[in-house]
Amino acid sequence: MGGKRFAVLLCAEDSEYVIKMHGGYFGVFVRMLAEEGETWDVYRVASGEFPEDDETDTFDGFVITGSCNDAHGNDVWICKLLSLLKKLDSKKKKILGICFGHQILCRALGGKTGRAVSGWDIGITTINFSASSKLSSPVKTPAVLSVIECHRDEVKELPARAEVIAWSDKTGVEMFRCGDHIMGIQGHPEYTKDILFHLINRLLQRDFIVVCVFTFNIDLSIKPLD
Repeated sequence: MGGKRFAVLLCAEDSEYVIKMHGGYFGVFVRMLAEEGETWDVYRVASGEFPEDDETDTFDGFVITGSCNDAHGNDVWICKLLSLLKKLDSKKKKILGICFGHQILCRALGGKTGRAVSGWDIGITTINFSASSKLSSPVKTPAVLSVIECHRDEVKELPARAEVIAWSDKTGVEMFRCGDHIMGIQGHPEYTKDILFHLINRLLQRDFIVVCVFTFNIDLSIKPLD
């Protein structure tokens, strides 16, 4: 019997830097998540590449990446992704959403997303795990955790059947879960600091952020992900 099979639903275009240094975002996720014997595939959904309905049955789980797009937008590919996620949920497929993926999962399940009132959150953020939430994992969950963040949107309202796993001073829903098959993470556990700095440069070049009005929460003495 073969190993498990997973797919990355890539919601962003790879930059030349990330391709050169990390083999693209697909390579970043595979290095973080893949275990021996597993098969990993990628669908570039932001470019219109989606798995066929019968093809989704061959996968054990899916990972939704970050994106420069808004999860509350109605681009053609975003609407198609929402439809796909609803189908995957009905099949009880394992789904992990990161940043945009976290937000789009929330929307697909009936929640609401939008611009964060507090603005951008860029840098290393301390998230607090909810004492009332128990993750179905043999790994002991710490009370707090440092994670790289880079977002200006957030989950505004959780789906009715979801529960908050973690929160921060700036973001009320840092992590959520629905049952035992869906989890959303607002931060970027897959990022290294060089990817974060590269992304900040890209945001500055595109005028998404203005350096003079932001205090980046970056402490170079903290090395949680290197």
